[in-house]
Amino acid sequence: MKYLKYVGIGFIIVGFLFSMAYYIKTNSRSAITYETSKLTIQTIEEKIVATGSVLPEDEVNIVPQISGIIDEIYVDEGDEVLAGDLLAKIKVVPNEQALNSAEGRVKSSRIILNNSRKEFDRNKKLFVKGVISEQEFNNIELRYNQDQQNLENALSDLQIIRLGSVGGSALTNTNVRSTVAGTVLLIPVKEGDQAIEANTFNPGTTIATVADLNKMIFEGRVDEGEVGKLKAGMPLKISLGAIEGKEYNAKLINIAPKGMEVAGAIQFKIEGEVYLDDEYVVRAGYSANATIITNVKKDILSINESLLQFDNATKKAFVEIQITGQKFERRDIELGISDGVYAEVLGGISEGDNIKVWNKTEPLKRGDVDEQEFKYDN
Repeated sequence: MKYLKYVGIGFIIVGFLFSMAYYIKTNSRSAITYETSKLTIQTIEEKIVATGSVLPEDEVNIVPQISGIIDEIYVDEGDEVLAGDLLAKIKVVPNEQALNSAEGRVKSSRIILNNSRKEFDRNKKLFVKGVISEQEFNNIELRYNQDQQNLENALSDLQIIRLGSVGGSALTNTNVRSTVAGTVLLIPVKEGDQAIEANTFNPGTTIATVADLNKMIFEGRVDEGEVGKLKAGMPLKISLGAIEGKEYNAKLINIAPKGMEVAGAIQFKIEGEVYLDDEYVVRAGYSANATIITNVKKDILSINESLLQFDNATKKAFVEIQITGQKFERRDIELGISDGVYAEVLGGISEGDNIKVWNKTEPLKRGDVDEQEFKYDN
């Protein structure tokens, strides 16, 4: 029993010594030595970045002047066309009711004209013999001429319903021609599709979309908190997602007077005129970012924003200034504009102050790593 008692006491002593050694080791680690930094002279630019896309300034939908079936399409997407170039041809399919009505008007007009011709011929003989007056004969001749004109109008209406045009002119309604010069961006139809003419109640079937790709605009959106900093005429830098390392100059030409809600935030649409060159082909719909410089200050006293700390209660910025050695004191700091990396210093510290790099961490030693690995393994 005494032997077991001495063994137990021995284990307690060894455990105590091991605990003391571990405590001494863990508390002998050196404190973190903070480095310092100084203010620098920088040029700071405040920027707004708007996301959007580049689109043609003028994009025109070409619609037919008459309803029917698309008989032929003469262009492909990407083709260059001039104003007046033939894009497609429409085959007219007459409406049975309208065709029947037009044919009936033609028959009626012919019957009326035949009767007017007989009356005119009879009264002409009477007028020559002096039986009727000149005024009465002139009235009969007028009715005869009017009946001739009514028959011609009825025949023209019938031809329009059957063929879509009158007289076989080169610029007939069945030919769909481009109204502007540019590039064919889209042909949303194919041969055999039904096409509807534009009218009061229907915009019509788009046969092709044509736009001038030499005149492009940037269309994007900015947050309501930034739109107040913008005004028409400001310069923009446009970068395209499809063209790396290339920026295009642009000018802000329009700011929407009304915002719209996007994902819970109010945003305003902006438009900028993009100045293109011949280095790359810019296609309609490329995603783009527009950088707008709203404020620039050159050669100003600045602080790296990684040195800043913020008070939890007041949310104001402060830094810690070196007094001596590793002793620092808090200084509240007044800031101006910022570009996300550097911020303008308006007051609170001077150029010669040593500023604590507060977010430095002490590197782990090899023994510490081994201890952590042992801890995680167990």
